[in-house]
Amino acid sequence: MIRRWVCGLGLSLGLAMPAWAQASFEQVRAAHRVSDFTLLAANGEALQTLRLDHQRRALAWVALEEVSPALLQALLLGEDKRFYEHSGVDWSAVARSAWGNLWNTRTSGASTLTMQLAGLIDAGLARPAAGRSLSQKLGQVVLAGQLERSWSKAQILEAYLNSVPLRGEVVGINALAQTLFAKHPSGLNAEEAALAAAMLRAPNAAPALLAQRACGLLQLMGRSADSQCEALKGDTEALLARRPAMLLGEQLAPHFARQFLRADGPALQRSSLEAGLQRYAMSLLKQQLAELSGRNVEDGALLVLDNASGQVLAWVGSSGALSSAAQVDGVLARRQPGSTLKPFIYQLALEKRLITSSSLLDDSPTQISTPAGLYLPQNYDREFKGFVSARSALGNSLNVPAVRLTAMLGAEALFDRFNALGLALPETSGFYGLSLALGSSDVSLLALSNAYRSMANSGQYSPVPLNQRAGSNSSSPTANAAPRRVSTAAASFITADILADNSARARTFGFDSVLASAGFAAVKTGTSKDMRDNWCLGFTSRYTIGVWVGNASGEAMHGVSGVSGAAPVWAKLAGYLHRAQPSRAPQAPIGLVQQRVEFEAEREPARPEWFIRGTEQTRMRATAQQRSNQGLGISNPLNGSIYALDPDIPPAAQKIRFEGQAGRWELNGKFLGRGSHLAWAPQPGRHVLRLLDERGRVLQQLRFEVRGASFKAAGL
Repeated sequence: MIRRWVCGLGLSLGLAMPAWAQASFEQVRAAHRVSDFTLLAANGEALQTLRLDHQRRALAWVALEEVSPALLQALLLGEDKRFYEHSGVDWSAVARSAWGNLWNTRTSGASTLTMQLAGLIDAGLARPAAGRSLSQKLGQVVLAGQLERSWSKAQILEAYLNSVPLRGEVVGINALAQTLFAKHPSGLNAEEAALAAAMLRAPNAAPALLAQRACGLLQLMGRSADSQCEALKGDTEALLARRPAMLLGEQLAPHFARQFLRADGPALQRSSLEAGLQRYAMSLLKQQLAELSGRNVEDGALLVLDNASGQVLAWVGSSGALSSAAQVDGVLARRQPGSTLKPFIYQLALEKRLITSSSLLDDSPTQISTPAGLYLPQNYDREFKGFVSARSALGNSLNVPAVRLTAMLGAEALFDRFNALGLALPETSGFYGLSLALGSSDVSLLALSNAYRSMANSGQYSPVPLNQRAGSNSSSPTANAAPRRVSTAAASFITADILADNSARARTFGFDSVLASAGFAAVKTGTSKDMRDNWCLGFTSRYTIGVWVGNASGEAMHGVSGVSGAAPVWAKLAGYLHRAQPSRAPQAPIGLVQQRVEFEAEREPARPEWFIRGTEQTRMRATAQQRSNQGLGISNPLNGSIYALDPDIPPAAQKIRFEGQAGRWELNGKFLGRGSHLAWAPQPGRHVLRLLDERGRVLQQLRFEVRGASFKAAGL
């Protein structure tokens, strides 16, 4: 009777009702929208899941066979006992509901799982806050009948479990199981299944009410006693009060996932990361930081790039649980790079033919005038080596020669070169001045690693294709950007040859340092001011590797040097990458010649050196001007020095020391004294200093300036 009445009413309203279109099961499954997207490695392994939609929480579609049998039992007992008997509408339940409404008594709902699914997959049938209209209810009935005729019962159950809203923002059983129970849907036990099914009618009900409903379902399932029901009440309240659990599965690349995953892409997105390498890199970094924990080090990051394509093979942005700032991505954070920028200074000087790799550079105390005042560079070990070859100066990371080269090149030229390499320095060249030589600018590990990759590619630069999908050539504007020439192949080769020369760095690091490798590896360490950052950058024949350790807070480390901080991680990564195939040295490009070189006074052992054709030399010796700066004249101050006086410092502590060859000293034409050194209480102004020998011949004359308050007592 009821069925005939509803069908008749449906026919009478046929012209007024919209035509609800039925989608196929495959269309509904394909249209399933997730909030959390999964980053895949190049081989298809899942590495990281990241939530990009914060309005709802829905995870990947799960097949019916991946759902716990206990959940299916609880679902049918609680929502649709006659599911396998009706054809979309349970007319006996409709009759009971209508009779109960007539007599104003409570009855069970008449909506079947199929009818509920119709309201979930058709936006026109969605239940509004005020309840469905008669037209919508009839549409639900019609669409439920269509679903039953074209879908299997298993497909209806599967689509329902993946589409039904549950507690809070959660949609679908997969999201509920993982965030609430920290399990996959297949692992839900009877109590968990009953609680999940109890949420279907009132997802956000109070814990006590949900526990009561779940207990009733357990009794229907024949799996509950009174004592279990009491325990379930307490368990439910505690379960719903805690924070949602992390998603299941490996979570190995959270920082790279933020750069790579797209909300408009598929649920599973394949990247260029190598799963095994990513796992090893994470483990290696955490192990090294654990060993350094007693030296006030808690953060680190590393990056591995493929030299040829630029694709990211490993990206570890932080040390995870070891860090108090695990969300900070150390690959993208800007920090001072220390000496890791020095190779590009030598590369530019070689390219401009200002030096060769065997040129003698002066590593002696110096004072360089800058717009900000007097600059006095020091070496890491506080010692000066005298005349050293460019190879030795770079290999041993000497500061003074690097600053002298920067002065020769000009800060503007070096600034432009750094930006051409993609470092994107945030200030102007005038802001940094000669301090560019020692890494005063802030750069990211990503940009710095890619700059080293350009050297590995013979001076050709191309950006890292961060968003390039595996198997795709056009998803990113920079995916196939043509390389552009930044430096010459010859200068790049010579610089890399120096960085790979274990003998060149032996004076500072020793022959058996962690940087020594069996195969070819061009590598450079760096430490920023006050031991805040420690770096190791370099490349092999196939890979570029960058490692940073320090503290995200900027706090200084304690006693961590280039070879004890980042370098051990770099060396082990290089060994891992070339465990099957050794790294081989590159072939010399056209335009280079190799020539044996000897050094005067046996300053350095004779050796074969690479030269850009036309710059070859067989014997290296210091020039007369270099010698004069080393004691055959005035060694301090240097010409053009600027001194700034501080009135708060006692005058005796600010005397300027004149040093040089023994002789007669004159200042502004007035006699000061004799000897190899004098101390002078400075007076503001521009001054002319002369050193004469005993015959009155001028050995050297220079000018310097003193700025600031004058002292009452002047003189020696």
